[in-house]
Amino acid sequence: MSKKEFIRPHATELLRRLNEPRRFLQVVAGARQVGKTTLITQVAAKTRLPYCIASADEPTLRGLDWLETQWEVARVLAAKAGKGGALLVLDEIQKIPNWSESVKRLWDEDTRFRRPLKVVLLGSAPLLIQRGLTESLAGRFEILPLPHWSFPEMRSAFGWTLDMYLFYGAYPGAEPLTRQPARWSRYIRDSLIETTIARDVLLLSRVDKPALLRRLFELGCIYSGQILSYTKMVGQLQDAGNTATLAHYLELLAGAGMLTGLQKYAGSAARQRGSSPKLQVFNTALITAQSGMTLAEARANREFWGRLVESAVGAHLVNASAGGACQVFYWRDRNREVDFVVQAGKRIVAIEVKGGHARHALPGMTAFAQAFQPTRKLLVGGDGLAVETFLSMPVEDWLLT
Repeated sequence: MSKKEFIRPHATELLRRLNEPRRFLQVVAGARQVGKTTLITQVAAKTRLPYCIASADEPTLRGLDWLETQWEVARVLAAKAGKGGALLVLDEIQKIPNWSESVKRLWDEDTRFRRPLKVVLLGSAPLLIQRGLTESLAGRFEILPLPHWSFPEMRSAFGWTLDMYLFYGAYPGAEPLTRQPARWSRYIRDSLIETTIARDVLLLSRVDKPALLRRLFELGCIYSGQILSYTKMVGQLQDAGNTATLAHYLELLAGAGMLTGLQKYAGSAARQRGSSPKLQVFNTALITAQSGMTLAEARANREFWGRLVESAVGAHLVNASAGGACQVFYWRDRNREVDFVVQAGKRIVAIEVKGGHARHALPGMTAFAQAFQPTRKLLVGGDGLAVETFLSMPVEDWLLT
């Protein structure tokens, strides 16, 4: 089955929003290659409205004149369509300088003149999109976060096993290349990693040390699932840059849906912000594509496979967090540790992952439970809950009491 034949639940949600009588600007934000263009094409076809899809993802940045031209084209379609109106889709909107002010003006004009034009904005840099929305478009928009594909989605669309998902990650467009592992690896490195860093991070954000940011990303993939202080990062990277620079670069990588740094759960926001981060990728393909291993070699390496399992569990959690379902932390007190702490409101779930390394006792879980009384404690892998079962269920289900 091709990915174009598979409809994600997010498409159904966007279609529902577009069919509602009240008019909101819809914003679909997610990392590269998570299926934004496919999703909006499916939705546009199901609306049965005339539509215009245009992309600002060009080597030379599009300008405001281009944006206004596309908007006028869609207005003509809406006028011809009558009461039903039309749909305008603008992809990679964050590539247009000062886009939010122009969108606000055009949107307000349509509202004032009651033009039946529905608008969807797509963007592959969620952090930059959020900045533009909060600066100019308060009260006019809804965001639909589009995360990396889940294990059930890859299994339904392509028949993947758990091992395939753990190793090849969750990029549907790369699925045909998995029969040629070397080619798949080059595609992930060149077309996804380098393109995201070069066009979604360096091109749109101030980065004084681009080489340092790239090395930080590589380091984060190597140490995904591990706690690493900023001081140790500086030493590993052999750079004179300060810890504030690394924290900023990690924030940019997180905003691009690549790598984040989980903070320590401490029951205090101030203490959480001051902790050493636990590095965590959003997609395990970012680890394996740079490892030089095949699936068989990775499976035979117990230490590497154990880290991959923990990173897959973490990726499942941080993708849910990026969608607003929860917050994700880790916990450590001296030599006692809990791999992940998931919080939604007053509900707290402590998660320990057993991915191949023997761990007969869970002193960290016991200590955490005594200190914070979590709603639920989960052991994933080993003698606990099967990894496949955990990854097959939405994170929200584990937060239910």
